[in-house]
Order: sequence, then structure tokens, then C-alpha cells
Amino acid sequence: MIKPKILVMSGYGINCEDETKFAFELAGAEKVDIVHINDLIDGSKNLENYQIVAFPGGFAYGDDTGAGNAFANKLRNHMWDDFMKFINRDTLTIGICNGFQVLTSLGIFTTKAKTYGERMFALMPNANARYTVRWVDLGVDVDSHFFRNIDTISLPIAHGEGRFFTPERSMNDIKDANVIAARYIKGEMCEFQQLTANPNGSLEDVASIIDISGRIMGLMPHPERAIFFTQLPNWTSIKYSRRYENEHLPKFGPGLKIFENMVSYFS
Repeated sequence: MIKPKILVMSGYGINCEDETKFAFELAGAEKVDIVHINDLIDGSKNLENYQIVAFPGGFAYGDDTGAGNAFANKLRNHMWDDFMKFINRDTLTIGICNGFQVLTSLGIFTTKAKTYGERMFALMPNANARYTVRWVDLGVDVDSHFFRNIDTISLPIAHGEGRFFTPERSMNDIKDANVIAARYIKGEMCEFQQLTANPNGSLEDVASIIDISGRIMGLMPHPERAIFFTQLPNWTSIKYSRRYENEHLPKFGPGLKIFENMVSYFS
């Protein structure tokens, strides 16, 4: 099995690097480096040496000019050509929460081959106008490299700007291109927490998008915060319900499978 080398993006305000690195290591990656964007710009590090790039969650540059916008502009202005070379190779790219916002601002999610830079949708402030932290349930629409062998999955969210929105014409293009990777659904976590399925008002419940190549994904929930069973909000309830049934409790949580899928893509 070929084990990929992975670059986890870092920069001012990003704060989920360590968790993302740990998740990839747990999934079996050979080497995971946390790299500041300035080290890529000045040539200290090079994207050519990696097979996966992850844009983790956080608040890049404080989200002062819009969530993910300043970080996206820095990448666009200083290393666009290098990034295009990377994504046009046989590589994988994932943007989680703020990372999804960065990739959205870059216009990476397209419905036509190699038209990167044309922004098709936005991640707007949540409909409840609040920073929202809870667990959600997702139904997988596309059997992508990221969601391989996953039909449904429960993950936590933590964002203030995650409401997917696009004009009707663009939405039709997105549907026709079959790039909606996952949607919010009513599932186990919604029932346990007695909450609605859609946490932010996203148009048509969209929670995740892939690009036309299938090798780039943006995801609002945080899989790196769901890699152990004991991170689930209902794990004690499950443990109690099984104590008299002598059932084995799992060690790992649902989020780990996404990282394992990315690592095994290169096998």
C-alpha cells in the first residue's frame, strides 16, 4: 500500500491543524506536515512533495473580510499557479469548515472541467444569526473518494457562516453536475438532541460539495472531531444501554472513515 504525504495548511487564525494532522496519522498516512502558508509562498515548502492538502477549520485572519476570504486572496495572489499544478495532478484536497470557506472563496468548486476561479456559490451567515455548535446527521449523495462506503454519517459542526446559497441557475448546474456530496438529514443525532436537521438554513440542505473531478471536497462539519467513539454526544447513553447486553463498544468514531478513505485512495 502506498501511503501518501499530507500537508495540513496553517496560517493566522487557523486552529484545527493538530487535530487534522492526528486524524490523518491515525488513518495510516506516512507523513503529515503542518505548513504555514508563508512557507509555501517563500519556497521553504513545496506542494510538489505532497499528495493530499487539507485546509482545516478555524478563523483565518479573523474572518474580518468574510469567512475564509483573506486566506483565499493570499493564496490566489501568491501561489495560484502552484496550487493549480497540485490539483491538476492525481491528488486530493479537502476543506473543513473554514477550509471549505477558503476553497469556496477561491472558486475551486466548478461544474466544468478546469474552470477554477469561477465562484458558483457562497457560504452565508447562519439563518439563526448565531455561531452554532452541535452534532448533525448527513446523508451522502455521491459515492466520492471521501465518502466511499458511507451512506450516512454523524459529525459535529461549529460555525457562524455555513449557510449554502447560490442563485437558481447555478443550483441547476450544480445538480446536473452531481457535485452535491452530502446533505443534512434527520438522523440519530438530531433525534438524540431534539434538533432540526438543517442547522444553518443551507439551500436544499447542502452540507458538502465536491468539484467536477471528484478529488476536491468542502465539508462544513468537522470529521477530525469525531474520530473516537467517546467524542459522540450520546456515547454514555449507548454504553449504558449495552451494559447488560455484553456488547462490544467501538473505539473509533465515524469521522475517521473519511480520513481512511483519503489515505487508501493512493493504495
